[in-house]
Amino acid sequence: MALLDVSDLSVVFQRRGEPPFTAVDGVSFSVEPGQTVGLVGESGCGKSVTSLAIMGLLPRRGAVVTGSVRFEGAELLSLSARQMRDRRGRDLGMVFQDPLSSLNPVIAIGLQVTEVLERHRGMPRRQAMVEAADLLDKVGIPDPRRRLDEYPHQLSGGMRQRALIAMALACRPRLLIADEPTTALDVTIQAQILALLAELVRDTGTALIMITHDLGVVAGLCDEVNVLYGGRVVERARRHELFRRPRHPYTHGLLASIPRLDAPRGERLVPIRGSVADNIPWDHGCAFAPRCPNALGTCVEVTPQMDEEDGRLLRCHNPVQENQEVPA
Repeated sequence: MALLDVSDLSVVFQRRGEPPFTAVDGVSFSVEPGQTVGLVGESGCGKSVTSLAIMGLLPRRGAVVTGSVRFEGAELLSLSARQMRDRRGRDLGMVFQDPLSSLNPVIAIGLQVTEVLERHRGMPRRQAMVEAADLLDKVGIPDPRRRLDEYPHQLSGGMRQRALIAMALACRPRLLIADEPTTALDVTIQAQILALLAELVRDTGTALIMITHDLGVVAGLCDEVNVLYGGRVVERARRHELFRRPRHPYTHGLLASIPRLDAPRGERLVPIRGSVADNIPWDHGCAFAPRCPNALGTCVEVTPQMDEEDGRLLRCHNPVQENQEVPA
C-alpha cells in the first residue's frame, strides 16, 4: 500500500462576484515509503496549492477541495481541523516556500522549534531545547545554541529557511513535503540541505514530495517526477527516463531552456514562448496548446486524456518524437 495516495484532487477558489478559478484540476499520484516524488512546473501550475490541500491548510471559506487524499489508508480530507493538527508535525511535515511569513516574528526561534517537540513527542522543555539546538546544527545554522534565543528578524533569509527545515524534521515525519526548500540558500548550503533530505529518506524511510523549479534538484534527488501544467499532471515518469527522453512538449521545453555544460559554445537557449496565463480551459482542449510548438487543430478542440505509453503516463495529442528539435 502506498503511504500517500492522491486521487482526482481538485481545488476551486471562489470569490463573490467573480467566476470560480480551478487551481488544481484532477491531480492523481502516489508516494511509497522511502520514495521521493517530484512536482515540477512553472509558477501558477498548481504545485503549492496541491501541497496545501494535502496538508489541510487551505482556507475553509472560498476554497472547495474535492477528490481523495489517503494517508496510510485514512482519508485526510474528511478529518476535522483538530484531527489534522494532530497529524501535522507528527506524521506529515512541510517546509514552506516563504520563511519570513511562515515564522512567528514575536517568538524566539528556539520556542518555535521546541513547540513541535513538546506537543508531538512529549519532551520536557529542557530536553526539547537540547534537541532543537542539535536540529539547527544539522541544517547548518552556526552557533545554534545562541540562535535559539534570537527572533526571525535577526536571522538571514537562508537561516530562516533552515530553521523551517529543522522544525519540519523535528518529529521525523513519515511524509515530508518540501516546497522550494532551497530557494533562499546559496549553492553550498543547498547541497547540504539536499544531502540532509536524502539522508532522512534513506535512513528513516520517510517519503518526500519535492516541489521545485530547479530541474537539477529533481535530477539528483527524485525517483519519480510529475510535470504539472494548468493544474493537471501532463507527464509522469521515472527520473532517468524523463530526462533521457521527455515526451510532452512542455517537459521538453523546460529541459531545453536550461543551460548545459556539454552544449557547444555560443549555443542559444530555447525558452518556452508566452506565459502560464496563455492557456485555454482543460475542458475545451489542451491548456498548453497556445504555447506548444507541436500543437495541432485537435489540441484546441479535444481534451487530451492521460494515457500510459512505454511505461509512463502522458497527456498529449502530439508527443515529442525522439531527437525532435524544439523551434525557437
